[in-house]
Amino acid sequence: MEISKSDWKLFRVRIAEWQENYMERLVKKYIEVLNGTKNASDKFWELEERIKKDKKHPGVMLELSKGNMIFDIVALINSGVITAADLEGFSDELRESVDFLLHR
Repeated sequence: MEISKSDWKLFRVRIAEWQENYMERLVKKYIEVLNGTKNASDKFWELEERIKKDKKHPGVMLELSKGNMIFDIVALINSGVITAADLEGFSDELRESVDFLLHR
């Protein structure tokens, strides 16, 4: 599928919002870890491990590529960063392609 200019432009705008929302959820989870009853050293190392893992997640870091955009959207949906409802405003063709990849 050829990505339209309007879908590409909208994706570049929305990805920042989607990632910011996802990172806000991560920060809340980190706060839960820090407010837990474990020893400070255990909390520190658990948090360090989570951040190490999370910073590689597409909800945190994503190399923007028009050619990979549909696959990136599918990955964002599959990993819980966004839902199909977040694709409102994108073309019907793009949403149908994403839906096809999600359900094949």
